[in-house]
Amino acid sequence: MARNRYDVDEILEESFDISQLKRLAGYIAPYRKKMAGIIFLMLSSSALTMVIPIFFQRIMDIYIPSKDMRKIILVSVLTLIIAVYSAVSLRCKIKTMSIIGQNIVHALRSDIFCHLQELPFSYYDDRPHGKIQVRVVNYVNSLSDLLSNGIVNTITDLCNLFFIIIFMFFCDVRLTAVCLCGLPLLSLVVIFIKKKQRKAWQIQSNKQSNLNAYIAESINGIRVTQSFVRENENTDIFNHLSRGYRKSWMRAVMFNFTMGPSVDVISVITTSFIYVLGIRWILAPDATLTVGTLILFTSYISRFWAPVNTLAGFYNSLLTAISYLERIFETIDEPVLVHDAPDAVPMPPISGTVEFQDVSFSYEKEHRILDHINFTARQGETHAIVGPTGAGKSTIVNLISRFYNVDSGHILIDGVDISSVTIRSLRTQMGIMMQDSFIFSGTIMDNIRYGNRAATDDQVVAAAKTVCAHEFISQMENGYYTEVNERGSRLSAGQRQLISFARALLADPRILILDEATSSIDTETELLLQKGLNELLKGRTSFIIAHRLSTIKNADCIMYVDKGGILERGTHDELLARRGEYYNLYMSQFDFLKQ
Repeated sequence: MARNRYDVDEILEESFDISQLKRLAGYIAPYRKKMAGIIFLMLSSSALTMVIPIFFQRIMDIYIPSKDMRKIILVSVLTLIIAVYSAVSLRCKIKTMSIIGQNIVHALRSDIFCHLQELPFSYYDDRPHGKIQVRVVNYVNSLSDLLSNGIVNTITDLCNLFFIIIFMFFCDVRLTAVCLCGLPLLSLVVIFIKKKQRKAWQIQSNKQSNLNAYIAESINGIRVTQSFVRENENTDIFNHLSRGYRKSWMRAVMFNFTMGPSVDVISVITTSFIYVLGIRWILAPDATLTVGTLILFTSYISRFWAPVNTLAGFYNSLLTAISYLERIFETIDEPVLVHDAPDAVPMPPISGTVEFQDVSFSYEKEHRILDHINFTARQGETHAIVGPTGAGKSTIVNLISRFYNVDSGHILIDGVDISSVTIRSLRTQMGIMMQDSFIFSGTIMDNIRYGNRAATDDQVVAAAKTVCAHEFISQMENGYYTEVNERGSRLSAGQRQLISFARALLADPRILILDEATSSIDTETELLLQKGLNELLKGRTSFIIAHRLSTIKNADCIMYVDKGGILERGTHDELLARRGEYYNLYMSQFDFLKQ
């Protein structure tokens, strides 16, 4: 199944099991003492409020007939004190559990986000970004109520239910037995809807993920949409996905709403039987039941079914949460394919000699991109990589930065296999500019300083001057402190590339990688930029990928990559003299420019 589509439902790699709830319990564990305190408060409050119906019974059966106003006032004062204590306890519970719940949500979201920072490029290549985002934001948010109130309420209500049943048995065994007859009926309802409810919420989470993915894609591609007048078609797609989400949500909540009414119906039926039998026993010649006892018992009936209803709601919330937990933990469990080896050591200061020894690589097993590549780039040399689209040029530089692991062979820097060193110590000594000149929201100063937070303002300006970005930055309303939007939408493609170039240069790397660094820069700016580059590249090992061959004429070595290997290598003049693939490529560009 294609995974990188907004209209294809995700399939869980593993089914849910109880161990995932245990993992959630691990996030709750640090707050168990505070939660225990809240549970004690709620139980003590509940225990005290259960005495109130006994007060009413005594008032009805004893104090009113005996006209004992002093005891009536005393009982009323005690009832008020219990009510105040209950209100204070409830306020403490709401405040404390809200904080605890949000702390747990933050910890879950932080774990997902931190894990996403380490996942390889291939993970993001296979999934719409909207489907990733919905797990970090929406799914975790959906657990908030369960964590904030559901757990404490459930524990409290279970204890309350136990206490209530004891009080009810103490009050009247016969009426208690009638009341408990409703529980088997409720159990049948739970068993009937359990599997259907969980499946319905899984489908709902899929439809929500699809809708979120399409919204994110549409926002990112809005310029293309409006350019090709695709607004109506996109709206139709959105409405189709939205209707699918609405339908799945309605079916899921239908099962949720089945539980509450079922409890209400069963409670009404049992309460009706209790009233009928209670009145009959009151009116019986032997009068085995008093009016006060019936009032006392009916007070406990509402208290009995209230926690049952709460537990049913918790059960609904738990089944809903399970469908989200499955996705959350699936993301956290996604393997980090590129990671530090157990015995990895920091990379020593790099001089810059890079060697590929029989390196092979494939994104998919059946299609090999690089097949037994061998070359050596010595310290300070500039190597240019050219070839047709899809030949593996970017793959080579991505392997040097270890964004992917090689299938076989070794990549050495200064004689050290990069698989044996920590990724952070390797990449911090490299300057990389990708084809996608990504600009973050914030100031231009912050964007250039992104790869070297310790750089001074003067160093930022110097880097911008080197790449010919200083002039256009100075002309903006706030210069280097001008705010730019996400992805640099208010900047031209060339301006974004120049800022990204300055960012890479500011890192003062020993190895510099430029992947189509000048593809969006006009010819005049490129000539100015080339002067700064010639100074910058001195003493650094550099890898340049370029389709415009005029930018790589001075490279120490040009490698023509195609069909999984390096077909030609040499200087610009040497390759032209051979009249091979590089010659044909160069002449095709030369002839195009003459037209």
